[in-house]
This record gives sequence, structure tokens and C-alpha cells, in this order.
Amino acid sequence: MKITLVRPRREDKEKVMDYKREFLAYGDQLHGTSMLDDYDVYEEWYTDTMNNTSEETVAEGWVTATTLLAMDENDRLVGMINIRHRLNDYLLRYGGHIGYSVRPTTRRQGAATQMLTQALEICRQLGIEKRLVTCDKNNTGSAATIRKCGGVLENEVYDGDVMTQRYWITL
Repeated sequence: MKITLVRPRREDKEKVMDYKREFLAYGDQLHGTSMLDDYDVYEEWYTDTMNNTSEETVAEGWVTATTLLAMDENDRLVGMINIRHRLNDYLLRYGGHIGYSVRPTTRRQGAATQMLTQALEICRQLGIEKRLVTCDKNNTGSAATIRKCGGVLENEVYDGDVMTQRYWITL
């Protein structure tokens, strides 16, 4: 599977909403999707996601970020990734510079590694030299992906009742 990261477009509505439905059906969390799980209307999510790419229009309490769709060679949405351009206190502690998710039915096929590798290059282009990537301690697949991409575990912290692992990647 070859992954290409692209910005969401208005015409991606059905792909994005289908992605959300699959996660909900599996009872999984939608990480790296700019809170897609909180939106019932694609157009509202799309507008807010695009607004969050600029300091002039970013939502209050949020940081500027780039949300990208991970498309396979058949133009199927297999993942989503969110690159935060800077960190606030919460992101520094728990969320990191990069959050991502992979469609449950396409996991364990290399999509996450490709997504994170490409996101790290985008971070470099944005001038983010040291990148924080986090995951739940029980998400062994994500932890393995982060380590494969150069992540070094700094520590583990509780976010409520969830143990979060904090990895730094410096390129």
C-alpha cells in the first residue's frame, strides 16, 4: 500500500464521513482528525479545519494545525493525520505535534509508518526540529510505529485514567 497525504477538500465529504462511521462502528477513537467525532455536518468540520491552518482564523484555545487525509493508490481514505505547528500546555503534556489514526480495516499494512514519515518531513519544512508524538501506553502498534520513525520515549504521564507515552523525534 502506497500512501499519499493530501489536504481535505469539500468533495471528500463521503470519504471522510465513511471513515468516521467505520471508527464509530469499531468503537475506536478518531485521533488526528481535528475532532471529527464531534461533528455531524462535514461542511462545518471542513470549514473549522481549514480555519485552523492560519493564526488569523484558528479557533480560540486551539493551535494552528494542518490536517491531512492519507489516501491509498486506489484513492481510498485509509488514515488521517494532524500536524500541530506549535504546542500549548495540553499538547506539550499529552497530545504532541502529531496525532493520527488509521482506518480499522486497513491497519497493520504499513499506512501509519508512511503517514508519520511524511508528517515528519512536513514538520521539518515548518521549522519544527524536535517533534513530540504521543500514544496511549496500551496502543502497542502506534508505539512501534513511533519508535520505527525515530521516537525516543521520554516518559509516561496520566491523562485522566489513560497512561500516555511521550516520544521525541529529532531529525
